[in-house]
Amino acid sequence: MRVDLFDFELPEDRIALRPAEPRDGARMLVVKPEGPCFEDRIVRDLPDLLQPGDVLVLNNTKVIPSRLYGLRVRDETSARVEIMLHKREGQDRWRAFARPAKKLQVGDRIRFGEASEGTACELVRLDAEVEAKGEGGDVTLRFSFTGAFLDEAIARLGELPLPPYIAGKRETDQKDERDYQTVFAKDEGAVAAPTAGLHFTDDLFRRLDERGIDRQFVTLHVGAGTFLPVKAEDTTEHRMHAEWGSVSAATADALNRARAEGRRIVAVGTTSLRLLESAAREDGTIAPFSGDTDIFITPGYRFRAVDILMTNFHLPRSTLFMLVSAFAGLETMRGAYAHAIETGYRFYSYGDASLLFRVQAHTAPDASQTAQTNSFHHD
Repeated sequence: MRVDLFDFELPEDRIALRPAEPRDGARMLVVKPEGPCFEDRIVRDLPDLLQPGDVLVLNNTKVIPSRLYGLRVRDETSARVEIMLHKREGQDRWRAFARPAKKLQVGDRIRFGEASEGTACELVRLDAEVEAKGEGGDVTLRFSFTGAFLDEAIARLGELPLPPYIAGKRETDQKDERDYQTVFAKDEGAVAAPTAGLHFTDDLFRRLDERGIDRQFVTLHVGAGTFLPVKAEDTTEHRMHAEWGSVSAATADALNRARAEGRRIVAVGTTSLRLLESAAREDGTIAPFSGDTDIFITPGYRFRAVDILMTNFHLPRSTLFMLVSAFAGLETMRGAYAHAIETGYRFYSYGDASLLFRVQAHTAPDASQTAQTNSFHHD
């Protein structure tokens, strides 16, 4: 499909620089394809918008401080570089986006942090070697520490990776360390937050429990590549960055039991949806899953696992706007976004939410418009 079909104009003042307080006080646009029907609500209304027996699926990944500033050392010369980790490849290896990438060559050494006297504070310095260079500033780094020691060094030296549309307008501060993490974050590894989950509070979970709405957790370590605009002119020319995800056998069993009983699956965030669709069999049942997924969903895709999607408002020409257009219909979502812009909804990571009900497919998907997948597997 033509990428320009997913373009729209967004005023700068619609980009949220801080989240709503309290978290569940954010606005939420309910979108039903039939009509289409738009309803202005708030996240706190979620229990009333769902049915007893519905199952929320949330991504429990935890954001790590993955932005690092270092000094490239080569012979007698040096240059400052910014590194954005985006996917772990081993105990001592990460893929990352480098800026400016042109200053790096395979074999270069990058030094992060400062040298210290003695061994007690050795982790204030961290070295890495550039093992490989890819397209778009993508590099593979092998670090001088491994496993938990590397994790500790990154935690000490790294900075919280706020998206560029926020970081470019204000400094990251201590408040972001809390705001840019879900209250249920558990498994470290994401370099961007699963932002739909940021709206949840302990009180909202309590009210969902009282309503009889179940919840299950999956893990998808969100990579920075997920949010990049698509530069190609046609969706078939775009390649997604792979991300690691996991669906446990217990979670798969619970979701399959719910579906067999006619209960609805509600994905909280596009990350949860993409992982569930990666793990889904042809008949819609969920298989246990562990591995990489680079699933790319565009209009025409036949959804197998998810009935309702809660998600934030996304960038123009992004893979995420393509996904929501596939889920609820392109024209419906263009109308929903126009309504959101006109009525003052706040966009992107710290912005407001939408609750999308899946459009019912009337025709078989065209082969050129279905999800593009390259590297996922079921356990």
